Amino acid sequence: MKAIVAPRDIFGQTLMEIGAVNERLFVVNADLSGATKTDKFRARFGERFINVGISEQNMAGVAAGATHQSLDDLALMRALPNMTVLAPSDQVETRKAVLKAVEHKGPVYLRIGRMGCPVFFREDTEFEIGKAYVLKEGTDVTLIAHGSMVGVIYEAALLLEKKGVQARVVDMPTLKPIDEATIIRSAQETKVIVTAEDHFLYGGLYSAVCEVVAGLTPVRGIAVRDRFGESGAPEELFKKYGLTAEKVVEEVIHVFNKSGVV
Repeated sequence: MKAIVAPRDIFGQTLMEIGAVNERLFVVNADLSGATKTDKFRARFGERFINVGISEQNMAGVAAGATHQSLDDLALMRALPNMTVLAPSDQVETRKAVLKAVEHKGPVYLRIGRMGCPVFFREDTEFEIGKAYVLKEGTDVTLIAHGSMVGVIYEAALLLEKKGVQARVVDMPTLKPIDEATIIRSAQETKVIVTAEDHFLYGGLYSAVCEVVAGLTPVRGIAVRDRFGESGAPEELFKKYGLTAEKVVEEVIHVFNKSGVV
């Protein structure tokens, strides 16, 4: 298995590659070029790097942007007409998503995280906007996530397997337009769907999946429930808000026991 590389590192590297061949690419930043790994882009393409300083609120007037605690961003972006919303998982998918975003006709919101994700895809894997990817098959429950949470649900699936529960793992890198066919097929072939996301419960992945499968199958969501976020190490925050493999397992077993599935 390849060494884990944080998505933000791949983001910065890929922007450098695109910037070398596409002079229309600009980067807007708010004194966070080091954290977002766009410092090399600034050094090489200074004329196309715009730093608004501590005036983050002005970034909305300069280009699309979000604040430090991105727990409502997917809900906001999904609600905008014609907006494409991407949240890739590993380093390969992140690079492919950046390339597709630049080619896409229309606005794209690309969500990337600072916490690394295990590598699930080969370099030659084709990335398609609007397509989900099944990383592990299963017939008892479907686990769906995006971004860093894909690694979490994959770990949860392995833990569930030890308990005799076969979990399907679905990577959902496109939140809008969402892959309805994969969601419906999973609803028909498994007993329950559990979503997991580093986002508010409302308006994000959980809501998107519920919109697709309303009435077809039970859906449970693991997310940040109606509380504001805070700064800290991603690993500590994920644990504090219950965004862990153990929490996913607990939720699956709870739903199964409640419904009498197992």
